[in-house]
Amino acid sequence: MFPTSNRYITDFSKVALPATSKGNGPDTTFDVIIVGGGTAGCALAARLSEDPSISVLLLEAGGSGRMIFTTIPSAFSKLFWNPQYVFQFRTEPQENARSLRKFWPRARMLGGCSSINAQMAQYGAPGDFDQWAKIIRDQEWDWKNFGQAFRKFESYTPNPNYPNVSTALKGSSGPVEVGYNGYYGDSARDFVESCLNKGIPLKHDFNTTDGPNGVNRIMTYIDKSVRRVSTESAYLTTEVLNRPNLKVVINATVTKLLFRTSTGQAGEKEKKVVGVDFAQNEKGKVWRAKAREEVVLCGGAINSPQLLLLSGIGPSEHLSSHNIEVIHDLPGVGKHLVDHPVVDFWFKDKSKQAPSFLIPQGVGDVVSTIKEAAMYYGSSGKGKLGTNWGEAACFVRSDDPAIFPPTEYPIPPCIRKRAGEGEMIYDSTSGPTSPDLEIFITTLGYKKHGKWSWKYPTFALHACLLRPLSRGELQLKSASPWDHPIMDPKYLSSEDDLAKLVRGARFCLNLARTEPINSRIDHTDQDGLDGKTYMKTDEELEEIVKDRVETLYHPTSTCRMAPPEDGGVVDSHLRVYGIKGLRVCDASVFPEIVSGHTAGASIAVAEKCADIMKGELRGGDSNKNVHV
Repeated sequence: MFPTSNRYITDFSKVALPATSKGNGPDTTFDVIIVGGGTAGCALAARLSEDPSISVLLLEAGGSGRMIFTTIPSAFSKLFWNPQYVFQFRTEPQENARSLRKFWPRARMLGGCSSINAQMAQYGAPGDFDQWAKIIRDQEWDWKNFGQAFRKFESYTPNPNYPNVSTALKGSSGPVEVGYNGYYGDSARDFVESCLNKGIPLKHDFNTTDGPNGVNRIMTYIDKSVRRVSTESAYLTTEVLNRPNLKVVINATVTKLLFRTSTGQAGEKEKKVVGVDFAQNEKGKVWRAKAREEVVLCGGAINSPQLLLLSGIGPSEHLSSHNIEVIHDLPGVGKHLVDHPVVDFWFKDKSKQAPSFLIPQGVGDVVSTIKEAAMYYGSSGKGKLGTNWGEAACFVRSDDPAIFPPTEYPIPPCIRKRAGEGEMIYDSTSGPTSPDLEIFITTLGYKKHGKWSWKYPTFALHACLLRPLSRGELQLKSASPWDHPIMDPKYLSSEDDLAKLVRGARFCLNLARTEPINSRIDHTDQDGLDGKTYMKTDEELEEIVKDRVETLYHPTSTCRMAPPEDGGVVDSHLRVYGIKGLRVCDASVFPEIVSGHTAGASIAVAEKCADIMKGELRGGDSNKNVHV
């Protein structure tokens, strides 16, 4: 563990009283309590505590992510199946995907999913945030304004191999180091060249005002020492943790929000959140901490709506079915669940450069792992352990005829019949320069979320649908905070989603037969590999998509920022409608899912939330303009 870990609190009595106690202790009341030390929670805690007049308590259900193992960029997949570090969530059976329950790992540690993700620093498209502003009817969330929050957290490290990245468009002094510091292998280079040969333009920077469309190596959240940058390591530094106004408690699961009811000036009843109950485990003692001003939920798209529902905020009929007292009927809680579905294609690497030792299949791989680790640490992280797996990507529009010519990519019959003369798949993008497909390469082919691989070198191409139309829902399984909620993303419930993923799948298969990556592949179909899958019809590819569709680990929008009449849960200042002193700050507030990877937008939301809250708390109006 890193030295800062001993600054985390495990003795709950230092910040709380037993829930059965009456009154408040002098050290158990804080201005702000943050529930969840994930991607957004760590950033929010650090920024709020910059103001010494604001006392902050951060409660995290897991422990620290500051293990040497987790700082190695390639090592994250080893954590997915460990319940100590990752919630072992599974979806409901997916009706349109063979009725399979899909594995949905979500981090259980400080830094959240920034501690276990593939470190791909791509933020979406500017049109996404312009769309956010239209949905919430507040221009502070458009790209021109909200884009400043990305630059605030960034510390871009220029690389002489990428001279066309404009440093004028990058942050240079933020806590989160981004750049081209990880391993970049030959298969990823061939991927980029092959995409160029398929007519996809070179994109010098995926995070600029003109949108991400194009292909290149992807920037990463990896520092100059080739170590993972999580929001824990970036924001909860020794200096920050030494602040007397910040307390960080680990292994603390919040089980319930506490309310106080009062009478407003107009005689109406007002409910305000005044604290939280939490415990270490299901059988542990329940502790209580109080909040003078606000509680902010940063549990992500699964745990934030779950806690709202457990506390009586959500659809009244659903709450009553679990005998939960309805504090506020808010129908949008848990609705609009959306995720990025991805389909994988695997190829035998006849160059034998793929790092098979990352998923050991025998003694030989274990020995290779040890040797690679020794080289990695002995050469300042220059070995293949420094890969983030997803080293290169391209972002495209599925309706671009230059990339998807109609002769190769005919409109599917189901879409053609519905669309009539236009024969166009529905445009779900956020604007004309926004993509709806991401095609990327991983340095090693894997199955079961990195649990299994082949005994010989492989790599994989992936088609991810960035703007799905399928919408699901999150509900409670029971009134117990220790039961996982019911998660149903309803993958492929939109026929457009299936049609676009088939297009993406066809592109992957065509790309695999394009030089120079074609020469790297042994086009075999043995052991379930996809060397000959290009011979399949679109109808057969539909079945493959249904078989293989999985999560890209990006669930969002279950507490979305939108007007309440449109199913919104929070307003443009992230305040929960109808409840004073309560906000949500994480990917659950996204009005719509972004056209890319969600970590950057989650950090930017935290930066934005901190600015809003500091202004309101200093001005004493943190609870003004609360919608009822």
